[in-house]
Amino acid sequence: MRANDTNLNGNNDDLVDVDLYDDGSFPEFRFRQAPKGLATRRQLREMNLSPGGHEPVAQITWRNGKRKAWLYRIDLAKPKRKPTLAQEQALDRAMAIRQTCPECGRRYFHCLRLKTIGSCEECHDGTPAHPGSYTPPATSTQAA
Repeated sequence: MRANDTNLNGNNDDLVDVDLYDDGSFPEFRFRQAPKGLATRRQLREMNLSPGGHEPVAQITWRNGKRKAWLYRIDLAKPKRKPTLAQEQALDRAMAIRQTCPECGRRYFHCLRLKTIGSCEECHDGTPAHPGSYTPPATSTQAA
């Protein structure tokens, strides 16, 4: 027993970790042991559902309690909201900024490391980019 395993009274009794806000009514299941009708957020998303504002009703733990996920009732879940056209356009504009090289103007299908290198790999150090990984820059055609 270690020297600092004593409680406030000086006894070497085993200390118990007590959560004052846990009344024991929140069920906890082990991996793959959750009952039917409950799902994680990821599982709800795969079913095109969202929790819909209701609180989790249980949790699932795995990897000896190191990993946890909330469980929600499927019958209370609501369909995922569809983004409006304006929301999709705003998202596309934001992603275009992160995916477009400021030097060559190519828009890649992945986000560039603009904060660290400031451009695409090809402009930065000459590493050739696969032609299928980007769209060529829009050429500006001027009316004559």
